[in-house]
Parts: sequence; C-alpha cells; structure tokens
Amino acid sequence: MELGRSYRENDEYFLMFAATFLFGFVLYLFTLRRRRRRRREKKGGAGSMEIINGAYKLTSSSEVNGHCTPEDIAGSSDDVIIVGAGVAGSALAYTLAKDGRRVHVIERDLTEQDRIVGELLQPGGYLKLVELGLEDCVNEIDAQRVFGYALYMDGKNTRLSYPLEKFHADVAGRSFHNGRFIQRMREKAASLPNVRMEQGTVISLVEQKGTVKGVRYKTKNGQEMSAAYAPLTIVCDGCFSNLRHSLCNPKVDVPSCFVGLILENIDLPHINHGHVILADPSPILFYKISSTEIRCLVDVPGQRVPSIANGELAHYLKTSVAPQIPPELYKSFIAAIDKGQTKTMPNRSMPADPHPTPGALLLGDAFNMRHPLTGGGMTVALSDIVLIRDLLRPLRDLHDSSTLCKYLESFYTLRKPVASTINTLAGALYKVFCASPDKARQEMRDACFDYLSLGGICSEGPIALLSGLNPRPMSLFFHFFAVAIYGVGRLLIPFPSPRKIWLGARLISGASGIIFPIIKSEGVRQMFFPATVPAYYRAPPITK
Repeated sequence: MELGRSYRENDEYFLMFAATFLFGFVLYLFTLRRRRRRRREKKGGAGSMEIINGAYKLTSSSEVNGHCTPEDIAGSSDDVIIVGAGVAGSALAYTLAKDGRRVHVIERDLTEQDRIVGELLQPGGYLKLVELGLEDCVNEIDAQRVFGYALYMDGKNTRLSYPLEKFHADVAGRSFHNGRFIQRMREKAASLPNVRMEQGTVISLVEQKGTVKGVRYKTKNGQEMSAAYAPLTIVCDGCFSNLRHSLCNPKVDVPSCFVGLILENIDLPHINHGHVILADPSPILFYKISSTEIRCLVDVPGQRVPSIANGELAHYLKTSVAPQIPPELYKSFIAAIDKGQTKTMPNRSMPADPHPTPGALLLGDAFNMRHPLTGGGMTVALSDIVLIRDLLRPLRDLHDSSTLCKYLESFYTLRKPVASTINTLAGALYKVFCASPDKARQEMRDACFDYLSLGGICSEGPIALLSGLNPRPMSLFFHFFAVAIYGVGRLLIPFPSPRKIWLGARLISGASGIIFPIIKSEGVRQMFFPATVPAYYRAPPITK
C-alpha cells in the first residue's frame, strides 16, 4: 500500500512538473515573439516595406507611413477590391456589383490591348457567360461562331463537331479579338453605379496581423501613391502577377511559346471550325477572329523563339513550318510572315496551390494556368466566377475575414472537378500532339488521331471534354487510356510479336507518364473525390 501511494505521489509530481514546464515554455515563446515584434517596429517605423518573393509586403502600422488604421478600414465604402480588369476581373466586377456589392476595380492599363491568346471561348465557357448575363459582350465585336475542330496529320484530316444538339441554337464556341471582348466587358461592368473602375498599378497588398485589408497602388500618372481598403480583395492580375507569391505557391512551367500571325481575306477549309495541324515538332492552330481575319498560332517548344530582329524567326516559319500548312492556307501564311506583324507569347502552366489568406482571394491566370492549346482558360475563369458568386450570395457582411476565409476554402475544392479536368486535358493533349523521336510516343500520337477519327463516342466524348460541356475527370481518364489501349490493339492485330508487345507496354507506360504527374499536381483526392474533403461541405457563416 505504501509503495502504491509512493508511485501515485511521484506521478502527481511528474504531471505538475510537466504542466509547469509547458506553461513556462509557452510564456517564453510569447515573450520572445513580442520582443521581436517591437524590435521590427522600431527598426521599420518610418513606413518600411519588405520584398518577399518579388512582391512587396507592408510592415508598418500607420497610414501616414503607408499602412491602414482601423479608422481607414471602417471609412472605406467598398465591399470588394478587384486587382485587374481582364476577362476574369471585368466579369467578376459585373457579377458582384449586380448582386449589390460595391466594387473598386484597379487595372494597370484600361486601353484596348492586342493579344494573341484568350481569343477562343469554348461552348462551356459561353454557357457560363450566359449564366453571368454577359453573353451580349460577344456581340458587336465581329465574333465568329465555332462548332468544332478539324484535325490534320500526315496529309489526313478529320472533323470533330461539338455535341450541341441538346442546347439552344445560340450555344457554340466564339472566337474574337481578345482586346475587343475585354473592352466590352469593362464597359458593361463600368455601366453599373456601384462599380468604380480606375487605372493604376497595384504594387502591394496591405496586410494587418495576417489579414489583407486592401492594396497600395500608383495612380494613372505613376507618381502619386494611393491606398484602397475593403473587407475582400480579389487578385486577378493575369499570368505575370506580382501579387500571387504571398497568396499561393506558384510553380510556373513554360513548356513552349506561341508565335502569332494574322491571315487576311481567306476562309478556312472547314468553315466555323478551329484547325489543329499535328506538325513537327508541335501543333499549329488556325481559327477566325473576325469576318476577314484568321489567327494562326505556331507552337515553338522551349522558353525562347528564334530572333525576330535578325530574321531567324521568319526563316524558321518559311522553311520548317510553312511546308506543313494545308495547301489552301500556304500563300496567305507566307504573306502574313512577309507582312512582319509577328507576335510571341510564352505558354505558361501553373497548378492551383493556394495559401488561404483572410481578406484575399486569387482568381484567373494569377491563380491557375494551363497550356492554351485547348482554349480552356476563359472557361475555367468564368466557371470560377459563377462559383464565387454563388458562395458569396448568402453573405450580407464580408468583414469577418477569418470566418470568410475558412468558408471560402470550399471554393478551392468545389472548383476542382471542372478546372482540373480542363487543366489535365490541356497538358496531356499537348504532350500527345507533339512529335517525338520515341517510337512509343509516335504510336500514341497516331492512335489519338485515329481514335478521334472513329466518330461516335470516340470523338463525342473527347470533344465534350474539350468544349467544357462535360468536364468530368472520370470521362477524361477513360478516354485517355482508351486511346492508349486502342494504340496497343493496333500494334497486336493481326499478329503480335515480342517487339510489338514490348512497344505496346512502352506505349501504356508513356501514357501513364504523361497523365499521372498532371493529375498528381492537380490533387487526386480533390479532382476525383471532392466529396471526401471536409471543405466541400462548408456552410455560409451565420450573420446577425
């Protein structure tokens, strides 16, 4: 009995000692943290800024020195600040303002831009445009209706039509001048009384105790520094965003570049269809962007293109690319090169990997990019905007930043099935369509073209994925490996041999090596099983 009592007393002493030690250790960390904070405030008390990953982050706490005070925040009349007025920013501004939010849009350059990407809106994206009430933005800009694609390879061609039978007659893809489309959406957003659109360059997010309170920006003349505050800041400043570093973990890849040309006063062989030439070393795209102009995009693998200044690019286009162009377009292609109005653009891809931050959200190309071969970028952005609108609609007050941040984590999960399907398709299709010296990759490319040429479910399924009309991960997975198995079957019939069996095994292995890394970067669980993620079920916070 005495021995048992002694053990119990020892246990009690040990627990008391452990609790005391833990309390003291926590107290020491708290004190140390306060000392460091005071030291930083003394050192940077004159409104200093630190640069983190190339983006500016404010470190002081006085508005006079470049920071916000509670009075500044309370005095702000805006509900949402949107950084960037491209496709995503303009559409979001109109959508939130239509729901009664007071929106302040800050855009670096409000003049019409001349870009060579963002010119093809898939039918799935057009449906989202209709859902947002912005479908009239493709009117009066000479936009062209697109009903599918024509594929060319080694002198053969096949036509793939969008499965539009169940939709209204107006539903189709649209191709247009990107700048005209954006200007029309800006005009539509600015027409609402609760949208304030301003030209300025945002240089930093204003943060206070880990919560984004607004932005600091240079005004139109580039001289005066201003600050804007709102309970929610949405960053959609494009693929070259300098603000994304503090809101996500950017892993940007540049697999290739586009060289853009315009062919004039000629029709494509297949009217109202985009044309994809499976050329060597990589695909070439043609699609109409007005009633008199055809956009040509030549994909050049790698991060650099031949020099324009010394004529290397023109020589490359005439000697390496032009012989692979359909004969009907050859003369116009050469004339476009000679005209000399060639533009280039790096093709970037970046999986979405956000850092949920109270008071801020990322959207558009600043948040997530995929190879533009499939023209899925605007479909993803507009789909995300519909989702954000629906998530924010039940909320009257956005000022509880931490609660709002936790609730909006559901956005990152709910968007995954659609966004990841389009992203994965773009990355996988680009790799399959590129020429390769590897025999197994050649077989995969040939099998893909022949599989799509079969018609029926073999063409309707993939084109439904491409169009954004049926962006389902399992459908993508099924058709991708159906192509691989079809390729193996072609090798083994009628008489399998050890060499063909080995080549078939390499084909399956190569297909797996293409798609599985992309799926992994997108997130297997969120892409295929989003309902198993707790954030999927987040309910709107209750407001009093």
